[in-house]
Amino acid sequence: MKKNYLIILFLVLIARQAFAAPAYGTKMPEKGNFFIGGQTHIVQQRELEKDNGKMSSSQNFFLISYGVLDWLSLDLKGGAGNVQLHKTDSEDFNYHSFLAGGYGFRIKYLDQEKLKAVFGFQHISDHPYTIDRDGKKYKAVLDDWQLSTLISYDLHCINPYAGVKLSTMNYINWIDTERNLVKSDSGKSVGLVAGMDIPFNKKIWLNVEGQFVDVKAIAASINFSF
Repeated sequence: MKKNYLIILFLVLIARQAFAAPAYGTKMPEKGNFFIGGQTHIVQQRELEKDNGKMSSSQNFFLISYGVLDWLSLDLKGGAGNVQLHKTDSEDFNYHSFLAGGYGFRIKYLDQEKLKAVFGFQHISDHPYTIDRDGKKYKAVLDDWQLSTLISYDLHCINPYAGVKLSTMNYINWIDTERNLVKSDSGKSVGLVAGMDIPFNKKIWLNVEGQFVDVKAIAASINFSF
């Protein structure tokens, strides 16, 4: 048991910067097992601090989750994503899709027959193509951090879940070699999560999820257990 507490402490410490990545839900692989899948994540709107406008993005990922313990999973993803910056006083910046990836973990702290609760940490880093405009090079990175706690109830035909999260989505950009960090609106760091797992059979299921208040985002994935 002492070893388990040390693992939790370590994971929380590496997530200390985390304040909207998909939360995955409460379905986790058992110890030694894997989940794999494909996911689409669409950020419809994330407001940035001060007068820096709004940011949006669409991302596509290959997912893999590994059950370190029955109550602990590690979640990895890799794929491609884009970034759009929308400002009222200037032309939009549309960075086309290139490399994106993420990582995280989930801890199941309540596990009853139908009722489950999970704490999670997720991070996505999105690196779209550089833009050449007016003789300058514009580069952007979307940096997305999230902590969440979710609770679900198994209805057999579906497994709905809901919860709250603390998140930030930063827009890091370069004009030639000059770097600038634009944070998301700090007044909207707390949000809501709602989603569900829809099983096709014991090993295949669809996950759909929406995020609100801090960000407007939706995600959907098809998942396989083995």
